Amino acid sequence: MGNKPSARMQNDQKLKWWQLSLLGVAGTIGTGYFLGSGLAISIGGPSVLIAYFFAAVGTYVVFDALSRMTADHPEQGSFRSYAQKAFGSWAGFGSGWVYWFSELLINGSQLTALSIFSRFWFPEVPMWIFAAGFGILGLVIVFFGNKGFDRVENVLAIIKMAAIVMFLVLAIALLAGWIGGGKYNPRLPIHYKDFFPTGGIGLWSSFIFAFYAYGGIEVLGIMSNRLQQPKEAPKAGKVMLITLVTVYMLSIGLAVAMVPLSAFNPKESPFVLALSSDHLAFVPHLFNGVLIIAGFSTMTASLYAETSMMITLAQEGDAPTLFSRKWKGKYPLFALSLISVGLIAAIVMSLLLPGKVYEYITTAAGLMLLYNWCFILLSSGKLLEPSRSSNIKRWIGLLLIVMAVVGSFFHKLSRPGFYISLLLVLLIAICDFIVQWVRRKHTVRSSHHVKKAKS
Repeated sequence: MGNKPSARMQNDQKLKWWQLSLLGVAGTIGTGYFLGSGLAISIGGPSVLIAYFFAAVGTYVVFDALSRMTADHPEQGSFRSYAQKAFGSWAGFGSGWVYWFSELLINGSQLTALSIFSRFWFPEVPMWIFAAGFGILGLVIVFFGNKGFDRVENVLAIIKMAAIVMFLVLAIALLAGWIGGGKYNPRLPIHYKDFFPTGGIGLWSSFIFAFYAYGGIEVLGIMSNRLQQPKEAPKAGKVMLITLVTVYMLSIGLAVAMVPLSAFNPKESPFVLALSSDHLAFVPHLFNGVLIIAGFSTMTASLYAETSMMITLAQEGDAPTLFSRKWKGKYPLFALSLISVGLIAAIVMSLLLPGKVYEYITTAAGLMLLYNWCFILLSSGKLLEPSRSSNIKRWIGLLLIVMAVVGSFFHKLSRPGFYISLLLVLLIAICDFIVQWVRRKHTVRSSHHVKKAKS
């Protein structure tokens, strides 16, 4: 899952299109790629390369729609405001809360990933202890609004990119035998059974995790209003996604060639597995340290985004006004208190279900993210100037998203997450119905009093 630029990053500095592309590449790569790709491979085998390609197509369609809406109708609330403008207050409420819950689940997924990475060194320590430690540290940083954190984020983005380059160079060197060969014999999945070990259903079920690796693109859509030429946003998105899909497919392809399918699992990064060579004993430890740094930056940035959305929801009447208040005028204590409850739930799940929590939370997080992307695509159909090409792109994007959502039902690892996402959507829908009913009743009562006063 990608980084979420905090509110402080939304300054007046104008970007060139290639700068936005680089920012997007560095910001999107997170634990959804570093660890989630292992889950995708364990479900679909080498065929996940197809899923990552088509997920990139769907992601580009969403980015293109949001960036064009941002260029035509700049709104502080972005996709939430567009949903409200397109379909009414119920859609604004639904979009905002679906996004908030997706971020909450993403935080839980990232906490779990960080715990898994940490157990690489300390396998005897329970996951929930690491999850609690990272969660408290992230909340403290967001609470005090560390002014230097944006600069740290930029450094961490460079570290992430350097780690990927390091993996590509070392993997090629190991496969070529320049460093004495790897732990596993290189294997190329050239036969159908090797490429599709779990058949079409395996590929279909892994689709959701491929989409999850591109998560965060909606924030880059928001940031497209910082471009010197806002009309260049689609070009920036295209270059960014071509770069991402190239990096993803090349690195995952190398990992698949180096590691037997049976060795991939949701508890280890496929890249750490691939670099486990007797000739490079220190490298997996170095790479694991980089993954923890990168994952923590992603989690903390997500906490910023989640806190900001909660404050916005409260300010606009879609959440209790208490959550918009700041202690001593600057500390978002109440919003973070609510988020803490969600993080505690993730930590409790780590305690009760240490073997499956990552799969469940990651699936649910990816699905909630895609539900919000549906809001973006449907809103664009109402707000943008209609054209045949935009209509075709929008329906292709919706079709790919629906395929990913439905595919998550067909595998035992992702099915519980599918049910969790449906339960959350049902809860949001019920609350949305109650809120709209109360508002209508209040409006009718107010108009009745006005008429009575006039008469």
